[in-house]
Amino acid sequence: MTSQTIDLSLTPDEFQALNKPSDTLEQAPSIAPGVSQSLHPLGFTALSHLGKQLMVRVFTLLFYSLSALLVISGVFQFFTDVIAGERGFMSITVSVVNSLIIGLAMFELGAGISKEYTESDQEENVFTNIRRTITRFLGTVCIALVLESLIMIIKYSQLDLAGNLFYPVAILVGASVLLISLGGFLALTRGHTQ
Repeated sequence: MTSQTIDLSLTPDEFQALNKPSDTLEQAPSIAPGVSQSLHPLGFTALSHLGKQLMVRVFTLLFYSLSALLVISGVFQFFTDVIAGERGFMSITVSVVNSLIIGLAMFELGAGISKEYTESDQEENVFTNIRRTITRFLGTVCIALVLESLIMIIKYSQLDLAGNLFYPVAILVGASVLLISLGGFLALTRGHTQ
């Protein structure tokens, strides 16, 4: 790939003409003498698509890396804490499960970004894509919230902190409201997907 320079002293009409992609290289007019002919057919639409794809790959890699880091950290923490024996086994397990749940959410976010933004926009209805993405992400969030609240219930029951049980119950109620809202969203947008 060669580097190209763009003349910044272009008039608005010349700039607008550069933004319009042409069909072939031979048909591309020479708008500005300093601008290479090979830039004209790309236009800014293609460049913005390349930028979008680059950002999709960056965020996908970021979320996958964070997910892998959390899983590796959780496993490492589990074995080091078990070998050290400073904390109880249940406390260690709860801590590791928390890390793994967050890692799962990060993985699901990366998978959603990768799948939704790398596919061609003309393949499916935009409403279908939105419904699928929201359903997948909120399903993962609901699972994470329910698991977190169950872990908190186990933790508080073992530590005889029954007065703090309203926190996990509030999380369960919030997850239930989120799941009911998701069902309402899916029911209300059913006709738009066809």
